[in-house]
Amino acid sequence: MDDAIIIGGSFAGLAAALQLGRARRKVTVLDTGLPRNRFAGHSHGLLGHDHKPPLDILAEARQQLARYPTIRLVNARADSISGTIDDFSVLTGDGESLGARRLILSYGVADQMPDVPGFAESWGTSIVPCPYCDGFEVADQHWGLVWSGPPSHNYVRLYHDWTDTLTVFADGHDIAPDIRADLARRNIPVVDGRIAEIAHHRGHITTVNLESGRNAAVDILFAHPRNKPSASLHDSLGLATVNTPLGIALKVDERRESSMPGIYAAGDLANPAMASVTTAISQGATAGISAQQSMLV
Repeated sequence: MDDAIIIGGSFAGLAAALQLGRARRKVTVLDTGLPRNRFAGHSHGLLGHDHKPPLDILAEARQQLARYPTIRLVNARADSISGTIDDFSVLTGDGESLGARRLILSYGVADQMPDVPGFAESWGTSIVPCPYCDGFEVADQHWGLVWSGPPSHNYVRLYHDWTDTLTVFADGHDIAPDIRADLARRNIPVVDGRIAEIAHHRGHITTVNLESGRNAAVDILFAHPRNKPSASLHDSLGLATVNTPLGIALKVDERRESSMPGIYAAGDLANPAMASVTTAISQGATAGISAQQSMLV
């Protein structure tokens, strides 16, 4: 039996494995090789790895984990989970049954692309969600923001550190008069009407085309599509969740433990609004350390 099984081997999961491996705990990491940020050409803001392709960072991390004899990396999907603390069972897509005292769920979320031609093809290249991840590289350019609700008003103020040229696309949302007045005061134009198409060249936006026939050119488009967990294992376990503006997240405490003793969660699965590699690594390390300390006798 393993001390811990980690389901999801991206940044959060591998960070958890590192802490457990260094404590000489026996760990199996199950991963399908589809990290959320695989669409991005580079990852930014991660100390020591700034401006590296995210898949290269993950490959290097897996190579580093190879020096720990108690860590096993398995390319497999977790199909089901059963059991309770100190006696969990995980059935993989390959038919292998694994046992562990603790579980760490880090299988992340999947972004739900709107049914707009060109959106998915531009995602991660010129349509992005996070200014901390990509803002520096496109500073002082013409930014666009797809309005998604009240939180979008905060983004307007946030983006000011990177650019003074911003266009808001209402995309069918009703923007309150007082918010429109504030946007006008900030010299931020609002383009009404639904987006019909993202015209692009190999993922790089040329224009945002509206159903009305109007086209608007921007250099980069920020959008926050809703997301959903990449697997439903937490549902079968009955784990508590919370609703966020972007989707469902697992409810965890400060130690990253879920509502079921012995099961921890880290990364976007437990914090989908903060799509940050740095945050995922921090949460994963906390989950790994917390799981290890919970097994002390």
